[in-house]
Amino acid sequence: MTASVHFDDVAVGTVLPPLSLRVPRAQLVRYAGASGDFNPIHWNERVATSVGLPGVIVHGMLTMALSARVLTDWVGDPAAVREYGVRFTRPVVVPDDDEGALLEISAVVGALDEQARTVRVDVTATFEGQTVLGRARAVVALA
Repeated sequence: MTASVHFDDVAVGTVLPPLSLRVPRAQLVRYAGASGDFNPIHWNERVATSVGLPGVIVHGMLTMALSARVLTDWVGDPAAVREYGVRFTRPVVVPDDDEGALLEISAVVGALDEQARTVRVDVTATFEGQTVLGRARAVVALA
């Protein structure tokens, strides 16, 4: 598979299609099983609040991975994402209901590298109007 976005069609300031994702608690349990991270702050309200958290929170790595979907959905090839890094700034609290937490993800092209035919994409992930990832940046190779 190759990237479906052509380097010559992108400029600094290009806005990627935004993404809204619901994260229910059942997804946290599935992620815990897949990742092997069974820390109870990600599935047990009593434990989460006993350590000072406002409730059960999403695994940081899951938030990071979900946010990367804005990149892979845009470029069409997950292998085109050459680098991706974030800082975790705020927890995403998942209520004990059928809706879960709503994660809003947006991204914009911040720089071009003509020689490498890559772009730096700045990603923003918010929950309840506040950013949850800091300095979220990716390098994406384009066709």
